[in-house]
Amino acid sequence: MILVIDVSNINTILGVFEGEKLVGNWRLSTLGNRTSDETGMLLRMLFVHSGMEIKDIDAVVVSSVVPNVMYSMLNGIRKYLKQEPMVVRAGMKTGINLRMENPKEMGTDRIINLMAAQELYGGPAIVIDYSTATTFDVIDANGVFLTGLTAPGMQVCADALTQRAAQLPKIEIKCPESLITKNTVDSIQAGLVISHIGETIYLIEQIKQELDMPELKVIATGGLGKVIDEKEEIFDVYDPVLALQGLRLIYEKNRHRR
Repeated sequence: MILVIDVSNINTILGVFEGEKLVGNWRLSTLGNRTSDETGMLLRMLFVHSGMEIKDIDAVVVSSVVPNVMYSMLNGIRKYLKQEPMVVRAGMKTGINLRMENPKEMGTDRIINLMAAQELYGGPAIVIDYSTATTFDVIDANGVFLTGLTAPGMQVCADALTQRAAQLPKIEIKCPESLITKNTVDSIQAGLVISHIGETIYLIEQIKQELDMPELKVIATGGLGKVIDEKEEIFDVYDPVLALQGLRLIYEKNRHRR
């Protein structure tokens, strides 16, 4: 079994693979103040609760965009899982050709998403990740990176509203039934979600037009992606575990180079 861990700014997503099959996955809050002991014990508890054995883990792969959690994460894995984790870094074999001014600027989360999209669904494609930021990354049929856009994520926008406007409440992020709203919560939900739906549709159209690639496949991931396309009219593929698949694939491509 392979344990893969994707650490983002808000959530940490974990998955367990037996071969190519995802047999378990969990979503945790990303906390910078956990100790290595707390991290290691939490990982062990997840396995116990799911009826899986720690001793069956053959490898651990970690991708992170949050540097201050890595010390406790890696040492917790070493101490409690008895594994030396593979950490996704620049220079690893991915199959993605990052033609940009400084490839090291590209976050590992975006690289593993592109890698999974290329391997599982094929290019050319736009890969949209609805996470802390909403990112739009484009690859051609050969896995060459063409462009990438970064916009504020829906949760970031929702948090900004409640932090900056004292009388606005925190809300659940979901699409209201109608644009015609009669209360504050529905009003915020409509403005937040429908504006992001419009952003998605517009950017997809503009990317296809400017690159002259009308055949671009649209692949979406991230926990809030489903809110954007409830009617399944915008995306060709919605894969909520795309990053976990990418981590499995990056392990397969690099395990003999460790």
